[in-house]
Amino acid sequence: MTKEQFIEKLKIIVKPYVQNEEGFKNLTEDTDFINDLHINSANLVDIILDVEDEFKIEIDNDSMEKMLTVKAAIEIIETKLSTLK
Repeated sequence: MTKEQFIEKLKIIVKPYVQNEEGFKNLTEDTDFINDLHINSANLVDIILDVEDEFKIEIDNDSMEKMLTVKAAIEIIETKLSTLK
């Protein structure tokens, strides 16, 4: 899966929680879920659960704490997926 494909899947997952539509329209690898999209920490947990369901992975607490940007999310997902193979 390419980074662009990951970004498209993440867009679908985060859209219901986004409070800043302008930030969402300009979503890139560097987008910060809290600062750029104004997603609160409770909703960030929901996003992580949705990511786990979508990609059939389990995200540990250490990884959850690091999953604050699109780039970090992609790296964590890729790492978790690679351990499944």
